[in-house]
Amino acid sequence: QVQLEESGGGLVQAGDSLRLSCAASGRTFSSPAMAWFRQAPGKEREFVAAISWSGITLYADSVKGRFTISRVNAEKISYLQMNSLKPEDTAVYYCAANKRLTMSDLDYDYWGQGTQVTVSS
Repeated sequence: QVQLEESGGGLVQAGDSLRLSCAASGRTFSSPAMAWFRQAPGKEREFVAAISWSGITLYADSVKGRFTISRVNAEKISYLQMNSLKPEDTAVYYCAANKRLTMSDLDYDYWGQGTQVTVSS
């Protein structure tokens, strides 16, 4: 079993930055893709960003140019650097892991518990 734990959420003002971290532990599989999804109140969970083992990245259009996903394979950690935050970025952010790089939450087998990000205007 793979465990994922997010950290780094909080309350910030519009225009501020935050960096989320996702640490993997337990039985790890080879070459996992790691991704971030988010879910705002009353809305469906949506894709934010993903990164393959080799560093190929995918981003949702709504965060391109503002968010950057990265990873340190040796430490089994993924980061989501969020700049120029907007109130509409307010959501619970979830880390996920899968064997292949996709944008669909249905493809991800392992999930963290989530971390709250709140952006005030």
